[in-house]
Parts: sequence; structure tokens; C-alpha cells
Amino acid sequence: MTQRLKNFYLEKVFPELQDKFQYKNTHQIPKVEKIVINRGLGEASQNTKIVEASVTELSTLSGQKSVVTKSRKAIAGFKIRQDMPVGVCVTLRGDRMYAFLDRLIHLALPRIRDFQGLSPQSFDGHGNYSLGLKEQLMFPELDYESIEKSRGMDISIVTSSKNDEEGFSLLQLLGMPFRNDD
Repeated sequence: MTQRLKNFYLEKVFPELQDKFQYKNTHQIPKVEKIVINRGLGEASQNTKIVEASVTELSTLSGQKSVVTKSRKAIAGFKIRQDMPVGVCVTLRGDRMYAFLDRLIHLALPRIRDFQGLSPQSFDGHGNYSLGLKEQLMFPELDYESIEKSRGMDISIVTSSKNDEEGFSLLQLLGMPFRNDD
């Protein structure tokens, strides 16, 4: 099943980007390559129940199994031992990526209380965009009663664009609600 946002990209965004930036080759036109969803566990890393709950939540959001990231070495100041769980991560590509991005843009972000738009300053210089969410309750897939504590997550949208201007245009044309910082 082809995703709605992918069809929109191919039919509307692709030709508009080609006209705007005057690309001679279709492979130069920026596209979304992958989306990485990451959640650090912090103090909760010593509780296996919380680690399992985070894995379940991210798996429900993304539609694929998430991976528990473990510490590489021990750090006494942070009470971390080697191979201790420190986060949960999932990388989305293809149709699952477009499905998640569609739900993020059209369902989750408008449900944020007092939402004024996303900051256009969060690009990394190469056209990739990162945003942090303070809680996971904005996603309609998650059941409110099954969540013990509100935990945030970081979402990185990796594009094939060469600079921030191309990446901003791509995400704006896809419907990402950026605020006007004029």
C-alpha cells in the first residue's frame, strides 16, 4: 500500500522543488531518507519495567521493533556500568517512514497544547531537522491509561538535501508546520 504522503511528495512536492531550485538531474531533488526516533532513559535505566514500557511505546508509534541502546563503558559519576541500557531507538525508512511523518504532521503536532509551530532554527547545516517532544500522549495510538509517566523523545528527520534552505523547503512543502520568526 502506497502512503498518502509519499504520493503527495511524488505528485506535488517533487516537481515544485525541481522548478524552485532549477535541478537538471532528478537525483538532485531532496527527499526524506530516514527518520530516527530516540528516547534516553536517564534515571529509569536501572528499572527493567520502564525500559520494556519504552520499547513497547516506541514500537507502537513506529510500527516496527525498537532497539535498546546500551552504554559502551562504565561512568562512575553517572552511576552507569558497561552494557547498561541507556536509551531506546528506532530507525524508519520507506513506507513506515512516510506513515509516521504523515501522522506526526497531521495528527500529533496539532494536538500539542499551545502549539505555535516548529522552530525553523533546528536544522543542522546539511538539511536534516531535529525536534524534541516533551511527552508521548499527543500520538493517538498510545492509550492514556497504559502510560505510567510522561516521557519525551527526540525525532531526527534525515534528508538528502545539501543545505538548510533545501531541507526547509522540502519539509515545508510536505506540510511541516513551521512558525514564522520574522
